[in-house]
Parts: sequence; structure tokens; C-alpha cells
Amino acid sequence: MDAYSGYNQILMHEDDKVKTFFISESGTYCYKVMPFGLKNAGATYQKPVNKISKEHIGKTMEVYVDDMLVKAPKRADHIKNPAQAFSRLR
Repeated sequence: MDAYSGYNQILMHEDDKVKTFFISESGTYCYKVMPFGLKNAGATYQKPVNKISKEHIGKTMEVYVDDMLVKAPKRADHIKNPAQAFSRLR
């Protein structure tokens, strides 16, 4: 999954939306999702991904921010492990 392409966006809490406003020539706007240019966005994103994948990390999956690697030490697991990972992400 790739956060850069728009997947796995973290919704902003309603109270925090007004804290992210910016002004342009056409009006005032607030972010609805966390802008990934923020300083601690990586850490903020990493926490829910770790929580979602905690049963698989270190066994069949490695996760770093928006990069997820599903591994299968046995040939028979090359279909099963990615299927489990996608199921969990859904």
C-alpha cells in the first residue's frame, strides 16, 4: 500500500481540522486528512499500521511507514501469507 498515492489516509479529528487551515486567493481551506508533509506524520501513520499488523509483524510481515513486505519462507505460503495480509488490511 502506498500513502503517497492516496491509500491509507488518516482522517483528521474534527477539532483539529481548524488548526490546519490555510488561505489562498480563492478562499480559506482546512485539511480533511492528515497532510503527509507534517513533521511527525510518519510516526502517526506507523502506530495504526503496527496495530493492524501486530499479529504478523516479524513472522510473515515487515512494516515501515507506508512500505509493507509480506514474506513466505516456504513455497506453499506464497499465496496464503499475502492473502492473510490483505484480509487484515481490509
